[in-house]
Amino acid sequence: MKQIKTLAFYLPQYHPIPENDEWWGKGFTEWTNVGKAKPLFEGHEQPICPGDLGYYDLRVPEVREQQAQMARDYGVHGFIYYHYWFGNGKQLLERIANEVLESGKPDFPFCFCWANETWSGVWHGLENKILAEQVYPTDEDLISHFNYLLPFFKDKRYIKVDNKPVLVVYDPININEKSPEYLEKFTDLAKENGFDGLYLIASNKTEDDHGYKELRYQAKISNAFLRAWRPYMNQKPYISAKQYYTNRLKGILGLKTVDFKKPVDIQNAPDVINDLHFDETDVDTFPCLISNWDNTPRSGNRGIILGNNSPALFEKQVEKAVNFLKDKNYSQKFLVVKSWNEWAEGNILEPDRKNGYGYLEALKKIVSKENGND
Repeated sequence: MKQIKTLAFYLPQYHPIPENDEWWGKGFTEWTNVGKAKPLFEGHEQPICPGDLGYYDLRVPEVREQQAQMARDYGVHGFIYYHYWFGNGKQLLERIANEVLESGKPDFPFCFCWANETWSGVWHGLENKILAEQVYPTDEDLISHFNYLLPFFKDKRYIKVDNKPVLVVYDPININEKSPEYLEKFTDLAKENGFDGLYLIASNKTEDDHGYKELRYQAKISNAFLRAWRPYMNQKPYISAKQYYTNRLKGILGLKTVDFKKPVDIQNAPDVINDLHFDETDVDTFPCLISNWDNTPRSGNRGIILGNNSPALFEKQVEKAVNFLKDKNYSQKFLVVKSWNEWAEGNILEPDRKNGYGYLEALKKIVSKENGND
């Protein structure tokens, strides 16, 4: 029986690049937003401060080694590095992957998610500002893109399924509409270079019922979490019984009460996770878990918060994912976590000062038990 392999999306940022210097100010990284975050209402837990790894710089090889060892210790099989190729040879944030390839370190499995999406300033208050546009211009650019990826595909650490390098495509609908033959040509190039094709995985961005087999994908990362979450968005604020009666008592005593009008869109994590369930698609389907969410460090009052969350609730997610995968006869059983280190979204497995290793411990506890490694 195949074991469950946990893969975590990985943001290869946390180091300055000229483009971010130009757009957001000299020296900008995600830590800029994380460090300046402030609570927007009573009980809002911001800033979220990193734990053992600190405010790291990913240009430092030792940091990447520490991340890999931490992931290994807690049962994460590999990282899914976001890969940004916008067309016409334009890349961003490629330095970290290049150094991982050239150095051979860390000795830890990885694959790419091609984040084929236009960068805009929408989450930063610049809605009409296009920072980097995703295009699919020419076959020459397609070949250049493949040739850039080929040394990674050939690396022994690169994750493969049946001699097919794994490539996650962030927006499978976008590329199908704008360049429907792109991935077919990519697959042909892989075969010409000694592989049996590509193991194409559609990401969790798009809905699960689109028909991915027809688009030549072998797998789909489940969109179930968003499907469970969406009905709770833009509703009235969640108020616990304790909050309600405390407020009433304060009013009776003539004390200052709390205004429960939401300054941001807040949902109650226990409700969302209670409704979470995974369904099969027309291809292999891999559960996707979200440890937490609070992107107010990026977006302020325009952000979204998954409130009342905890490692214990994450453990329930892992249990649901494992139960879904346990009887599946897939080529591989991947369990996907979004994400390892999206700190400005509060979307992390890495330890923070409040929860420590809680989310990693919850993941290891359930997956190790299922795989017989406990």
